[in-house]
Amino acid sequence: MIIKNKKAILLGFLSSITASVVLTTSLQADNSSRQDQQTSKLESYLKFTKIVQLIEEQYVDDINASDIINNALKGMLSNLDAHSSFMDAKETKELQVQTHGEFGGLGITVGMKDGALTVIAPLEGTPADKAGIKAGDIILKINELATMGMTIDKAVSIMRGKPKTAIELTVVRKGEMKPLQIEIIRDIIEIQSVYSKTIGDDILYMRITSFDQKVVQGLKKSIKENAGRKGIVLDLRNNPGGLLNQAIGVVDMFVEEGAIVSQKGKIPEENLVYNASQANTDTKTPLVILVNGGSASASEIVSGALQDHKRAVVVGNKTFGKGSVQVVMPISEDEALRLTIARYYLPSGRTIQAVGVTPDVEVSFGEIKKAEEGISIKERDLQKHLESELEKVDGKKEDDEEKEEDKTVITDDQIYKDSQLKSAVDILKALMITSK
Repeated sequence: MIIKNKKAILLGFLSSITASVVLTTSLQADNSSRQDQQTSKLESYLKFTKIVQLIEEQYVDDINASDIINNALKGMLSNLDAHSSFMDAKETKELQVQTHGEFGGLGITVGMKDGALTVIAPLEGTPADKAGIKAGDIILKINELATMGMTIDKAVSIMRGKPKTAIELTVVRKGEMKPLQIEIIRDIIEIQSVYSKTIGDDILYMRITSFDQKVVQGLKKSIKENAGRKGIVLDLRNNPGGLLNQAIGVVDMFVEEGAIVSQKGKIPEENLVYNASQANTDTKTPLVILVNGGSASASEIVSGALQDHKRAVVVGNKTFGKGSVQVVMPISEDEALRLTIARYYLPSGRTIQAVGVTPDVEVSFGEIKKAEEGISIKERDLQKHLESELEKVDGKKEDDEEKEEDKTVITDDQIYKDSQLKSAVDILKALMITSK
């Protein structure tokens, strides 16, 4: 027993020595790896400094180090992803104007898709919308400037300008044989982010054009003013996104528990989960959401989250696929860095980035042609039919004067001109029947 114990102690001692040697070797390897990384980083900094110096000294035209570095920073950020950028003093000021003030613009949201400057969506009622710009249009030229290799910030700054001035966009559109040249007159961009209409006696139609700071407030007001409606169509088509807290607030109106959206980045502080709350939640009213290729970012969070929670049926076309988080970080008094720091994830864990949200029912936009009725005789065509009963059913006589068109009501003719809305209404009616 004693010998065995001595062997055991000896073996344990040898194991400790071995573990110590392995640990020491591992620490040495880690230190060596860190030293190699530091050396490589230092060599890269020295290379950058040397190139800046060579350009400043030998480039054919005079150029100072500040301009060289600013251009290098712009190139570096643009090669990270389509939404990160270095903003110099002029661009930072333009961003502040866009965020807080009035500016002359076109009313379109653009993004990079497969390396091309692409229209995510024209905002409803804006100059671009009135001129006929459509989601999915690829912008080849802005006036005479080709957009190949142009950053989003540069493109936006060119398109923005004084109200009532003209600009010409050359666009490639699916289904068109050659590029289209579209002239647009800039104007002050004023957007109504939420408006509502009614369909029949039971359906409330609500459209969100962009997620500004008043969206949740606007939706709650519309629902309150239309109390008693038995179903909701939420139209997010051509909605380019906006504020995250408003998207979360919209989902929270219809979901009482669980995750709404999460974001994950390199820094632990950016790994966040936003959960639903039970307060003032409607889990009963049937809900259908409309989306298309112009629905992006916050629109995708709302439609995707409600789809994951089985709270809504999503109808239309696959969405744009922007699922990344950007922050603007000042780096001096008048310069800033816009950097992608995280990705969004839906409640199921799936990503939106470059994938988008696939509708439950895919429907292409178009007009539905009504079949003309053949010649037939119905009760109302017979002499001596019961007119008083018809009055009870219809609430009016047949020879009543036509009422003036109500702009707060979507008519059957309007529905038949929008195949996606028609599908949404049909699905919603079925949900309303089964919910009873």
